[in-house]
Amino acid sequence: MLLRRREVLLPTPAGGLLLVVAVALAATLVGRALPDLLTVDAPARGPDGRGARTLVIEGWLEARDLEQALPAIRSGRYQRVLTTGGPIETWDGRADWNSYAERAAAYLTQRGTGALAVSAVAAPPTGHDRTYRSAVTAREWTRAAGVGLDAIDVFTAGIHARRSRAVYRLAFGPQTEVGVLAAPNRDEVRRWWTNSRGAKAVLGETVSLVWTTCCFWPSTVPDDVAPTAPTSNANAP
Repeated sequence: MLLRRREVLLPTPAGGLLLVVAVALAATLVGRALPDLLTVDAPARGPDGRGARTLVIEGWLEARDLEQALPAIRSGRYQRVLTTGGPIETWDGRADWNSYAERAAAYLTQRGTGALAVSAVAAPPTGHDRTYRSAVTAREWTRAAGVGLDAIDVFTAGIHARRSRAVYRLAFGPQTEVGVLAAPNRDEVRRWWTNSRGAKAVLGETVSLVWTTCCFWPSTVPDDVAPTAPTSNANAP
């Protein structure tokens, strides 16, 4: 026989309605919780329990997020601060700084970091995997500087934190504990379903985190990244 009769269970109208309501409720709860799920604030403990001595700040952050990094810089916990980021591109081809790393280092220095120098570690130009390229460039910079990295902390935007930590773990390897500090999420992000900018940011980060977790297997060192001599922007104007 080519055909066989089978019994298929289908919900009643009332059962179907209940199922739709349950799915909608679950989706709403998960959706509202997305910013908290994407955001993580967990500094490294370090091998001696005293935390990381190197703070890496993602230079693409807006000024109000960079402002949130200043208390950590001034805390006395860190021995060095690095800012990362690739070239700055503007519509008219002009920019005040060559890279996001330099821009962030200058901003933080102007705001006051005490005796702690801020070093700009600019990543090479790339159209993809920007966070990973920045992480690898920071890793190669520390190797060139002879800095032993058993633990680092990465400062970034709130909903970017979980993905940044995952990417830096891939770049630095299991021998380095990667902690993360997150700038607080803004209202537009916390209530992302009420505005297009927040929706774009949260949904984009969600997709990027899923892709990074399941599908991103980078090489150890990208071809266009090479160790560079350490330079300091502590006296940037």
